Amino acid sequence: MHLNYNNLKIGRSISFCLLLLFVTLLNSCQSPDRANKQDQVKKPGEETLIRVNKNLVKNEEQKIRDFIKRYDWTMEKTESGLFYLIYDTGHGKPVGKNRAVTIRYSVSLLNGDTVYASRKTGPLTFLPGKGEVPKGLDEGILKLKEGDRAKFIIPSHLAYGLVGDAQEIPAKATLVYDVLVIKVK
Repeated sequence: MHLNYNNLKIGRSISFCLLLLFVTLLNSCQSPDRANKQDQVKKPGEETLIRVNKNLVKNEEQKIRDFIKRYDWTMEKTESGLFYLIYDTGHGKPVGKNRAVTIRYSVSLLNGDTVYASRKTGPLTFLPGKGEVPKGLDEGILKLKEGDRAKFIIPSHLAYGLVGDAQEIPAKATLVYDVLVIKVK
């Protein structure tokens, strides 16, 4: 009997690969009890986070509703949580995705402090839907047309979130935008 060293080497390599595959599969399979225990460990923490987040959103929405009531505005609310009011209607082209829009604006906090305004920085031009501005402004501006004036109340999760903008907008800030659409290309 004549043994070929190359055949023996290939046979060992295949055996080793099969053994490695078997061990990997065996380790990746968990018993249902072990998987359930892991889920039970994760769920209480996840449920707590979900509950805390729901409370934060609920509290922020109540502050927004109190603010709206104070000014006696009649605003609509989108599914995402954006509040908006179109208080002067223009007659120009509608804003659309991939259509550059130029606006005059002021941005303030619920306490009335103005943090940004186009009278200081100049008008803002951007492409809606491209993430160039806060998500809430992107969403709201798509409801307008050239010449429209609107107010948007943007909850923090649609604005600058938990961190703010590291300049003028603090963490978890609700923003009040007053905008005028001056041009749509």
